[in-house]
Amino acid sequence: MPSKKIFGIVLAGGEGKRLMPLTEDRAKPAVPFGGVYRLIDFALSNLLNSGLTQIVVLTQYKSHSLDRHVAETWRLSGLLNSYVASVPAQQRLGKRWYLGSADAIFQSLNLIGDERPDIVVVVGADHVYRMDFSQMIDAHIASGRKATVAAIRQPIELASSFGVIDVDPKDPTRIREFLEKPKNPSGLPDSPGEVLASMGNYVFDTDALVEMLHVDAEREGSDHDMGGDIVPAFVEQGDAGVYDLNRNEVPGSTDRDRFYWRDVGTIESFYEAHMDLVSPVPVFNLYNRRWPIYTQTLNSPPAKFNRDGYGNNTIVHDSIVSPGSLFSGSRIQNSVLGPWAVVGPGASVTDSVLFDRVRIGPGAVVQRAVLDKNVEIAEGARIGVEHERDRERGLTVTESGIVVVGKGVRVEP
Repeated sequence: MPSKKIFGIVLAGGEGKRLMPLTEDRAKPAVPFGGVYRLIDFALSNLLNSGLTQIVVLTQYKSHSLDRHVAETWRLSGLLNSYVASVPAQQRLGKRWYLGSADAIFQSLNLIGDERPDIVVVVGADHVYRMDFSQMIDAHIASGRKATVAAIRQPIELASSFGVIDVDPKDPTRIREFLEKPKNPSGLPDSPGEVLASMGNYVFDTDALVEMLHVDAEREGSDHDMGGDIVPAFVEQGDAGVYDLNRNEVPGSTDRDRFYWRDVGTIESFYEAHMDLVSPVPVFNLYNRRWPIYTQTLNSPPAKFNRDGYGNNTIVHDSIVSPGSLFSGSRIQNSVLGPWAVVGPGASVTDSVLFDRVRIGPGAVVQRAVLDKNVEIAEGARIGVEHERDRERGLTVTESGIVVVGKGVRVEP
């Protein structure tokens, strides 16, 4: 790590409308992921593993479970002035909520003023990835620029789904233009079939960021967004660089998962990211002990696999099973099950994601579904088999046929 003082800001105030109904009762960064984690754990683990020890989490909508998770899980040593602190919207500049991600930081400038860092690292709270930010910080300092944007290479045909960074052919570390979901972008100088997509992670010189936030706050027509307004303003000044994730070396990573990054902002992407976890050779490896993903330690017994009353064994294939779960003569395949899941005799769970304390009754069938906390599937009920029936029950069914059952719902046959 450089000798400069570094301050981390995690933007965790978004509503997450595209993840409904999973965000009906919680903030998007608090949505469970991978059995025992919350989405915010990935951003915080990356920052902590990178050596940052002063981090604030800016929250806003439905933040209770997120605030509680941060307070109970992310406790660092106050003796060394190390902390991860959840900071709700404070309305320091009037009776209003945050108008955008840049406004969230602008309304929280007192946090930066208290610590007086040389550099501020700003990251989103709802992406699944590994990244060593210390290497990006070193590259930022070496560049001499005021702002640096982290980017990942994506196929050019997917460019319309991302904010795309157009680089200077003579200096591929300098951003020439920031393009929001372009239809016909140019490929990279060294790879015409790829573009650089913004990861939503930034490094700034503190003074330059504070000055730009003040300017943006007064700008009419601004959306007060980090990616849409602040970064383009630095680009216009010729003072914005790009950090290609290809340059990042994470200890313990493999060629298969080294450049993994997923924006899990939709039900489809959230589901697909889970399926990445359960493949026999995982696309994203949770078991990298050299760069761990931290979360709350559960006071739970180990998972237990029983035969049912007729002597039928529980069969589990290509799945993740969390502590406290109990299975009795059931069949689990290609699925992720959260803590304290109960799957009864003769029931089957296939290609699905279960959150905490889901109960699947005897003989029930769950396939290609996401079940939120405390969902109960009654004996003999079938989810994901007949989509019209699922819709009649009031359940969410995506275009690709993923069924989502909201928190605490009981599904009858």
